[in-house]
Amino acid sequence: WKSRVGMQEKSLKYIILLATWQKWAPLLWILRPTGDVVKKFDKLCEVESDKATVEITSRYAGKISKIYHPVGDMAKVGAPLVDIETDDASATTTAKQVARPTSTSQEASDKKVPEVVESARGAKALATPAVRRVAREHNVDIAKVPATGKGGRVLKGDILAFVGAIASPTPDIQPSFSRTPAASPAVGATPVFAPKEDISHPIRGYTRTMIRTMTEAMKIPHLGYCDEIDVGKLIEARTALKASAESHGTRLSFMPFMLKAASLALHEFPQLNGSLNEDLTEFTHKGSHNIGVAMDTAAGLLVPNIKNVEQRSLVEIAVELNRLQEAGKAGSLGTDDLSGGTFTLSNIGTIGGTYASPVIVPPEVCIGAIGKIQKLPRFDEHGQVVAANVMNVSWSADHRVIDGASMARFSNAWKAYLEDPVTMLSHLR
Repeated sequence: WKSRVGMQEKSLKYIILLATWQKWAPLLWILRPTGDVVKKFDKLCEVESDKATVEITSRYAGKISKIYHPVGDMAKVGAPLVDIETDDASATTTAKQVARPTSTSQEASDKKVPEVVESARGAKALATPAVRRVAREHNVDIAKVPATGKGGRVLKGDILAFVGAIASPTPDIQPSFSRTPAASPAVGATPVFAPKEDISHPIRGYTRTMIRTMTEAMKIPHLGYCDEIDVGKLIEARTALKASAESHGTRLSFMPFMLKAASLALHEFPQLNGSLNEDLTEFTHKGSHNIGVAMDTAAGLLVPNIKNVEQRSLVEIAVELNRLQEAGKAGSLGTDDLSGGTFTLSNIGTIGGTYASPVIVPPEVCIGAIGKIQKLPRFDEHGQVVAANVMNVSWSADHRVIDGASMARFSNAWKAYLEDPVTMLSHLR
């Protein structure tokens, strides 16, 4: 955001302007009402872009004299948001300082914690920006929603349950003392159902980005390839290293092993870690392995990525993965977290299912969907039936630049690392 200064009687008026990388941005909520007195760096409002939800703070101490946009309005970039009046004559210098905000202040604005939201009636509710967005989409006053989260926090499920209770209210049942039995409905009578009202809401923010991305993705000819992996030794390796990871203050899941194995396999098959330009005239091999991890969040499907997996240890990968997962739950993933990916894994098995048909995230050329681990009967090397821990994987690749043989060889390399994790030691850096 930027600022401009104008004189009004004896006080200075500051107009806070909206500036993002979009032409328009929806204004999610106003924290300060007209007439409120603010200090420097007090939160003024929150806007939602395609990539992140950003809180705008005040660089001036003074009184809010005007609010230009109501909550939920689409504010044009460069248009004023609020007027702030102050008697501080030295603030002219401050205006020059904030005309070009640094990247540090932008990054700070991306780090958010659940905020206390005040409704029109003065009631307050604790909720993350993503949950508040769900409430707005359903036209629900979040202060009226019973909270079940920790510390009185309103969760996404609370909003949906509240909406369902409104849509299907429980009728008041009056006790009947009549001895006359109720009349039975006539046989063959057609039941009468009250029609339900359709509800439409605008598509904004993350959802709008996902729709555009998936629309472009479905123009890509997808090559599918599936396989199963015996993860018995992987389970043993994780069990052996869990205590070491906990001593570093982090939780070690199976996913860091899969990410590291994918990075090692990408060293052998770098064509899967690349991108095709829009006019289909150039293919770029990416130097870094920025591997995305598909996440189910309150804001919908998001794919943040772990930067430079090829340079990280298993514990370092686990630390960054846990950070992204917590940020996804809190709705505080930043633009840097969601951009720059070169390859993607989706662990759909945490929800359920074995095989899937994952959709490539443009401009990447490959994605893998990991199924749940199952204990199934399999034949060992002696022909005996044994109980094996089996995990399925489903790959999708851009068939314009990746052929089936390359996809199969990459999958075999990734599979070999996971079926015998000790072999990764000779390649770790």
